[in-house]
Amino acid sequence: MSFPWRKTSIAAAMLLALPAAAHAQQGLKLKPQSLILDLPDDKTGGPSPIYLEADRLQGLTERITEASGNARARSRGHGFTADWMQFDHANNELTALGNVRMEKGPYTMQGTRLRYDLDTERGIFETVSYALNPRGTGYLPIAGAAAPTFDGHGKAQRIFIEGEGQFRAQQASFTTCEPGNTRWNLHANDLRIYQEQGLGVAGNATFEFEGLKVFYTPYFSFPLHQERKSGFLTPHYGSSNTSGFEFSIPYFFNLAPNYDLTLTPRVITRRGVQLRSDFRYLQPSYKGEFAHEILPGDRAINRTRQLLALKHSHSLWGGWSGMLDLNKVSDDKYFTDLSTRVTLTSQTFLQRTGTLARGGTWGNSGIYSLNVLMQGWQTLQTDPNAPLTPPYSRRPQINFAASDSDVLRGEFNLQSHFAEFDHPTLVRGKRIMAYPSWSLPWQRAGVYFTPKIGLHMTRYSLGANNTLNLPDATRVVPIATASAGLIFERDANIFGNAYLQTLEPKAYYVYIPFHDQRRMPNFDSALMDINFGTIYSENQFSGNDRINDAHQITLGAMSRLINPGNGVEILRAGLAQRFYFRSPRVTTQPNEAPPGTTSTRSDILALLSGGIAPYTTVDLGAQMNTETGQIVRSNATVRYQPQLGKSLNFTYRQNVPSKIRQVDLSGQWPIARGWRAIGRWNFSLQDRRTLEGVAGLEYDGDCYVLRMVAHRVSITTTSANTAFFVELELNGFGRVGSDALNLLRRSVSGYTRDDRNAGRAFEYNVPER
Repeated sequence: MSFPWRKTSIAAAMLLALPAAAHAQQGLKLKPQSLILDLPDDKTGGPSPIYLEADRLQGLTERITEASGNARARSRGHGFTADWMQFDHANNELTALGNVRMEKGPYTMQGTRLRYDLDTERGIFETVSYALNPRGTGYLPIAGAAAPTFDGHGKAQRIFIEGEGQFRAQQASFTTCEPGNTRWNLHANDLRIYQEQGLGVAGNATFEFEGLKVFYTPYFSFPLHQERKSGFLTPHYGSSNTSGFEFSIPYFFNLAPNYDLTLTPRVITRRGVQLRSDFRYLQPSYKGEFAHEILPGDRAINRTRQLLALKHSHSLWGGWSGMLDLNKVSDDKYFTDLSTRVTLTSQTFLQRTGTLARGGTWGNSGIYSLNVLMQGWQTLQTDPNAPLTPPYSRRPQINFAASDSDVLRGEFNLQSHFAEFDHPTLVRGKRIMAYPSWSLPWQRAGVYFTPKIGLHMTRYSLGANNTLNLPDATRVVPIATASAGLIFERDANIFGNAYLQTLEPKAYYVYIPFHDQRRMPNFDSALMDINFGTIYSENQFSGNDRINDAHQITLGAMSRLINPGNGVEILRAGLAQRFYFRSPRVTTQPNEAPPGTTSTRSDILALLSGGIAPYTTVDLGAQMNTETGQIVRSNATVRYQPQLGKSLNFTYRQNVPSKIRQVDLSGQWPIARGWRAIGRWNFSLQDRRTLEGVAGLEYDGDCYVLRMVAHRVSITTTSANTAFFVELELNGFGRVGSDALNLLRRSVSGYTRDDRNAGRAFEYNVPER
């Protein structure tokens, strides 16, 4: 094999070295240059040329060139520096000694001795430091230097380079900490790096944290960045007063790019070993998740306990779509005994729903939707002191809706359905409902007016469990409404700041004649609370079994302060009240007597929401009975958040009809260098007990975050669950311990994690318990 061009390259390199040395003697600092040559692809299939530079170059034989003193070699995709080099032209092989540095796209290495084949990209490196995927070309971590983002770095006694983007290291270490601040390390007798797959595999590995050996594992795989890969995920552990100490370690099966499986064994000292399976799938026309948990022979209650959950959505033919949401647990106290999440321990109804739906257009401007629903429930009677009435099942309910924005110059709307209601103890029956309506919106600058008329028609056919002897019935109720409002704007100057201030008065009139509904069933209606979302509605009942009678008008006004520069709303305040020209007479339950009220007006509503001072926001709402002067409902929230990671929150809730009076304090605040205190206290003044309490500390060690949290939550009126969480989050590596992060996200309003960890920690979201 001959290389006639190599002599020219070497000679050119020797000439270029002279002016470079002269500039160095004059103290001129040159801009660092990449060792790797950016050459066009060689379409001949021949080897890439190599360019050598050194203080001294000599050809020992026809096939061997030796470079010594600041030796430097460059070729397509590779770059080398060393005290001494020898290049074998025939075998295209490089040997280097002393301060050897190698740059290649996926990594940079530096060591004492290198032997490398440029054709096969295989070689052996001795006493090595390495960095994976540095942002800047040719970067190797140096203590005290500005460090760009990388996937990780470490050291090894010996590295076997085994081709493009992969190598095997002996007696190696790995970390994602910044150079010079290595707080944790993974030490392994055998470490394999596969950068194409984004995977690291460690054999006989020991994890070291702050100089202490934390745990040993004979085998451990980890991601180099946020990509899917099979292997063990980071373990979780914790303890609670109901289950004792628990430990779980998920194993993730990357079965294919579009489906995967996670198996999570969970050891619970007081109960036994639970196994959770999570299967996820994704296809062009459907996707879903299936979960199964089983705890054979729970030692605390001497029975096997299980959970099943399926969520599936499907795009079908002809514009149809389908959805399944199925849930089942083996017993009423499954979540209160085996979960630490408030949203699960307080769950009392498990939904089982299946739907088929399609939509489309009709006419020139009309749209429609058709929906078929099958819905059932599992009722969890978790608290014997507060028995629950199961909700009605719908088997089935068929909904049809249509609208057209251009009918007689107005808007047409139709809501209709057929539903069959089933219940183990309450009256069963069928309901057919249709509600066509027509409105005529009119709007000009600063003013709008919308009249609307409609006809609400309902037919009942009753079946079993009719203990009240309710008859089949038909109800036809006309409905007329009118909505009107004005919008005024003016420039305002408050405390030296310019704002755009609005004043928006609004009136909403409703007329519905009285229809006696005391001999009609009630499958899904309830009296709604009065708030700013419901006071401007035509029906004060939810559902379709009760239509209130009305001859009333609601008057209200809203005022806003808006930043004129960007249009952001700074503050809003509002008032609203409903006035009755005739007292409502419709009641909720069958055979219930009319309320007999003679009041001519509703409670008055008030709100104030927005920023009231730098970094301080409020959200205040109140409902006052104008006859007694009593505050019936109120909610007051104040938040102070000068920056991310600093927040203090105070909330007071009062609901006189429901006998609720609560205070809720929460926050996150730095208390020392690297340390943050985090907590929440939700206390019932009515019952004089803590509903939920969180107390924790979080330490930011630059390349890791340590969280220690205690959590107590009431699960019934007489019992509570206490759990302790310890979690270690490692930058770019994962989280070890109990799931403290998601607990803090759910429980502490405004909680934020450190952005450095958020962007670099790999997380696979195993469904929480």
